Amino acid sequence: MDATIIWDDEPGGNVEHIALNGLTPDEVDSVLLDPDIPTVASRSTGRPCKFGWTDSGKHIIVVWDEESDNPRVIYPVTAYEVSPP
Repeated sequence: MDATIIWDDEPGGNVEHIALNGLTPDEVDSVLLDPDIPTVASRSTGRPCKFGWTDSGKHIIVVWDEESDNPRVIYPVTAYEVSPP
């Protein structure tokens, strides 16, 4: 995926949110930017998401908002560990 990822490290931002779920931006990026992992729609919100393995061995879901199409800019809304398929 060729995109700019917005990481907000202010209090209440997405960096803090994923940290509360035990993840780092690097772990999220490893799934989000993997072109071999398909993008699907979240069943609960309809937002785009990916399920995949981090470089550290965690199976996670990453859900994001598309902020812009050209250039592509995305904002990770949440990410957390899920059971493997």
